[in-house]
Amino acid sequence: MFNDFARTFLSILFEGAPFLLLGSLISGFVDVFVSSDRMARLLPKNNVVSIIICGWLGLIFPMCECGSVVIIRRFIKKGLPLASAVTYMLSTPIVSPIVALSTFAAFKGQSAWEMTVLRLLLGFAVSVIVGFIVLRLPASAILREGTTAETTTGRRRAGLSVTTAPPSDSVDFSAIAQSAGFGKKMLLAIQSATADFLDVTFFLILGAVVAATFNTVVRQEVILPFASNTPLAIAALMVLRSLLSICSTTDAFIVATFRTFPFAAQLAALVFGPLFDFKLFWLYSMIFKKRAVTILGIGLFIVIFLICWRIAPFFQPRFGF
Repeated sequence: MFNDFARTFLSILFEGAPFLLLGSLISGFVDVFVSSDRMARLLPKNNVVSIIICGWLGLIFPMCECGSVVIIRRFIKKGLPLASAVTYMLSTPIVSPIVALSTFAAFKGQSAWEMTVLRLLLGFAVSVIVGFIVLRLPASAILREGTTAETTTGRRRAGLSVTTAPPSDSVDFSAIAQSAGFGKKMLLAIQSATADFLDVTFFLILGAVVAATFNTVVRQEVILPFASNTPLAIAALMVLRSLLSICSTTDAFIVATFRTFPFAAQLAALVFGPLFDFKLFWLYSMIFKKRAVTILGIGLFIVIFLICWRIAPFFQPRFGF
């Protein structure tokens, strides 16, 4: 049994680590070299078009979910509209070339194309829907107390441009890089990537331990009631993925090991987790009101659950559930 555990654990770790490293490197370079001023100038003035573009922006400027929360605070401060900022924050951990590659690699032999495409499309759709909802809400109902509006870029729109104070435990690499030369920026990008990599490696190891334990220790007859009941399977895997708080660049390698669960449950976990997991609740709460964060989490859970439950019959016959 120990040999099976070690084999499963190491395979997940070795398969996921390169994608985690690559994602951290790209995230670090985006953090340092892509200024929020430039981002704001690139977006159109039309709010609807801006939200849709932000939903796909992760394909060009990918970030993990941890980094996106810190980055988005800077974007809001520099004048990026709140609705567009929230859309980018939610979509970029899923709508990313690194996530697409890791998902395809993890599900090779398990309908990798379907899982990869559906994950990206559903992540984009849900993020854009949230962006449109935020567009119709006053910033004061969402952001934490003490935030003040400002118009530093001259692009304030309907009170959606705000300033938030950065958390004391984060390092603003992009601010330091503004007055630095190219060599210094390269060093800062590597430092930012290293910080991201070290922060999320713990969660990858934890997820690998849980997945390896699940597949080698837990008896199949114990989990069969969960796996064979589609609604229960979807909810259970969503909750488990949220508790594990794995990085979106590697979570597919963990979820793919739960082969007894239906396709729809795996898809729901891979979409819900990067949008709202245990660690993100606390990260979101640094910027947004706890009530808004709670409503966001419950809303995302219900919407993703219902969508995946709805599409489950199209995949159940094919996968034998």
